[in-house]
Amino acid sequence: MCGIVGYVGKEEATKILLDGLTKLEYRGYDSAGIAIRNKSEDLRIVRAEGVLKNLIDKVNALGDIKSTSGIAHTRWATHGDQSERNAHPHSSNDNFIVGVHNGIIENFQELKEKLLHNGYTFYSNTDTEVLIKLVDYYYKKYKGGPIDAINKVMVRARGSFAIALMFKDFPDEIWFAKKGSPLIVGKSDTGCFLASDIPAILKHTNKVYYVEDFQSGCMKNNSIIFYDLNGDDVTSSMELKTIDWQLSDTEKGNYPFYMIKEIEEQPKAVWACLNVYTKNDLVDFDSIGITKGYLKSLDMVYILGCGSAYNVGRVSECIIEELTDVGVRVELASEFKYRCYKLKKNSLAIIISQSGETKDSYEALQKCKEEGIKTLSIVNVKGSAIPRAADYNIYTYAGPEIAVATTKAYSSQLIIMYLFALALAEAKGDISQSEMKTYIKELKALPDKMESILSNKASVQKFANQFVSKKDVFFIGREMDYAICEEGSLKFKEVTYIHSEAKPAGELKHGTLSLVTTGVPVIVVATQPELIEKSMANMEEVKSRGANVIAITLEEFNVSNSSKYQIYIPKTNKLFTSSLVIIYLQLLAYYVSIAKGINPDQPRNLAKSVTVE
Repeated sequence: MCGIVGYVGKEEATKILLDGLTKLEYRGYDSAGIAIRNKSEDLRIVRAEGVLKNLIDKVNALGDIKSTSGIAHTRWATHGDQSERNAHPHSSNDNFIVGVHNGIIENFQELKEKLLHNGYTFYSNTDTEVLIKLVDYYYKKYKGGPIDAINKVMVRARGSFAIALMFKDFPDEIWFAKKGSPLIVGKSDTGCFLASDIPAILKHTNKVYYVEDFQSGCMKNNSIIFYDLNGDDVTSSMELKTIDWQLSDTEKGNYPFYMIKEIEEQPKAVWACLNVYTKNDLVDFDSIGITKGYLKSLDMVYILGCGSAYNVGRVSECIIEELTDVGVRVELASEFKYRCYKLKKNSLAIIISQSGETKDSYEALQKCKEEGIKTLSIVNVKGSAIPRAADYNIYTYAGPEIAVATTKAYSSQLIIMYLFALALAEAKGDISQSEMKTYIKELKALPDKMESILSNKASVQKFANQFVSKKDVFFIGREMDYAICEEGSLKFKEVTYIHSEAKPAGELKHGTLSLVTTGVPVIVVATQPELIEKSMANMEEVKSRGANVIAITLEEFNVSNSSKYQIYIPKTNKLFTSSLVIIYLQLLAYYVSIAKGINPDQPRNLAKSVTVE
């Protein structure tokens, strides 16, 4: 969840580290800190509570600081309150070792007791301080050097972590290790870099190594060495990857916030997926190794994800069931890994994750592999943990997504799942190639239809002020419309801090209707022709209780008498309406957030990449 950056080289380290943190603030903004060193001079540590700007102001107030190496951190609090005292970097009692950490140490209390017994004292409530002092303990006790101490910690500490360390005895060197949490290392002509995610160092290099679990290493100003858990040099086995993202993809440009920029990038992201995975208006998965014969053999599909990725699965479930007789089960990855039911043979587990590092999703994938089930990852970040572990991989080509609330990654994932459903149906003989071509042409029309919605943003913005003072908002729909309501509700609560709830429209009478009173907004998604009459009956149901009904529907459905406001999506095949409805729901969440004076890029208590349980 937290973000770490490190640099050693010829350039001014402080500037590089602070700039890197600005690209990682989506991973946490409870506090931030930096540790810098100019060659063999003493380390200097600066920490600040709150958003990154507070740290930048403190550093700037110090004047011109020369530095050739350093590490930095932006924090999402897990252990200890949001304070400067708990901000990283943390250090050993004598400042011999300074470090930053992303992850959670599950047995930190046990380790802390051990260290207290050996004379260590603690100034913070964090698990990170325990981790740093444990490295210090092993380093000084066994005198085997940094890698020996780090490897002992990797074995002793339970949980997940990526760490970057600076030792007093090793100027202009940064030591690192990974166990569960993401970590990349890169090199340019002017130095070496490490970070939790690509955007932090993309300005300086697009050549990176993905550090493997239980690996450690050392960066100097012109070299990187990797070690395994035995302490053996494994540098020759590491593969240098080229990142195809552009630096401009990580910048806001002329947009006030990343969220609206990424909402408006969705037509481009959707087209990128269609361009890669279709050929002659047919689904083309040859490049990823998924053959028609393999799809034909499947009897069951499991779709696993967390948050918005799970919501993609909920929409996909409806489409696969509509097109095929293959069984579908959608599960929250965070719950799936604890479930005891046996997975069926001839099944495929699809794991969806924007970052490819979501810990719950990764562990769900591992459970599937242990039970002999093939796995397919749908991720946005190449080289991340989930695709490295999966049997098949589909990348979404959405580009970097910085705002905490996902938008374009969700839409790209949904497009991939449309294509998977069509490929599965064609392999099973449930649709012909001719029918598939018709569906693909409908999909290729979606980017232009998305553009038409985005050009009409004002129709959504005018509703925003009506929500500012509300305490509750309800989203209702039936079948696939309910599935997209779940994502709309999640997006709304994430960035507006207004309680929102998505319910199947037919379930209102089983409790939820007691909360619908005069003036409560109820957003009704009604795009499925066979269900429109039932959806209109539900509109009347909440309208009679005084609700302000906003209907998102198609113009061919006359719902004006049943709703106060109507928002119309362009006509499209009923299987793909979710891709258009979600644009309106994202825009609504964004504009309400702005109307309330909230930064939609950094909703409180949330972070982008959930790399802890």
